[in-house]
Amino acid sequence: MTTGRPKEPCNLLNEQFLYILNEYSEGASDEEIKAYIWEQRGSFSNDLWDRWLLEEPIFSETIKKGRAFSRRWWEMKGRRNLHSDTFNPTLWYMNMKNRFAWADSTKNEHTGKDGSPIESSLTVRYVDGKDE
Repeated sequence: MTTGRPKEPCNLLNEQFLYILNEYSEGASDEEIKAYIWEQRGSFSNDLWDRWLLEEPIFSETIKKGRAFSRRWWEMKGRRNLHSDTFNPTLWYMNMKNRFAWADSTKNEHTGKDGSPIESSLTVRYVDGKDE
């Protein structure tokens, strides 16, 4: 006996897939697309989104393609407006960091200052027969 909610197939129409791709091509985020699907269906969950990405090939490919379109849109905005007086590079950069998980590179030292290994030691002292 099976229990629980039956699996919902991805029942979006071709026009809706085209709309999704168009929105992504103008820089839309996954959250905007989820909201659109929710409006179209009347209900939608993050779990259903995740399941469709795994189990519905047309939906999955549409979202993957759409994400590439969105990233292209945002990268083009930066590239084409870099020398514009009205362009805010800091705002664009922060958006890219938050939207596409960009990160500032950091350098971690794993050696001593002269290139030698870092040495460490552990000392345990006993006071009145107890660990200190």
